[in-house]
Amino acid sequence: MKELRTWTDYLIERFAANKEEAIGFLHAVMEEYQIYGNPAAVAGALRTVVASQGGISELAKKTDIEPQVLSEILSSDEAPRIDELKIVLNLIGCRLSIEPLEAAESNRELDAEGATITPLETQNLDEHGVSVG
Repeated sequence: MKELRTWTDYLIERFAANKEEAIGFLHAVMEEYQIYGNPAAVAGALRTVVASQGGISELAKKTDIEPQVLSEILSSDEAPRIDELKIVLNLIGCRLSIEPLEAAESNRELDAEGATITPLETQNLDEHGVSVG
């Protein structure tokens, strides 16, 4: 019978064998964060990638950061502060970067909660103002 594993365990094993895939995973999670704003997903992805690269203790040995500090950063489901994100990304061999929004995204507007607002002139509405197709 095949041993059952969690999705996280599968990802840790996979990313341990392929660091580029781990980086791609983080990139995808950050793209999703841009759209949906889910800080818990970012925190979970960081924890998964850190675990795949040897874990907190192993990564803390590569720097002057105490394992407890790194553990505190990674234990929260809140979005890490930018300085904390920089620390974690540097430990796994990444860095923060800025890129322009794509043309399609630059035409979107966001409401106060970060939800997408599509301008009326680009929506397909019937005579009653109901969205069609």
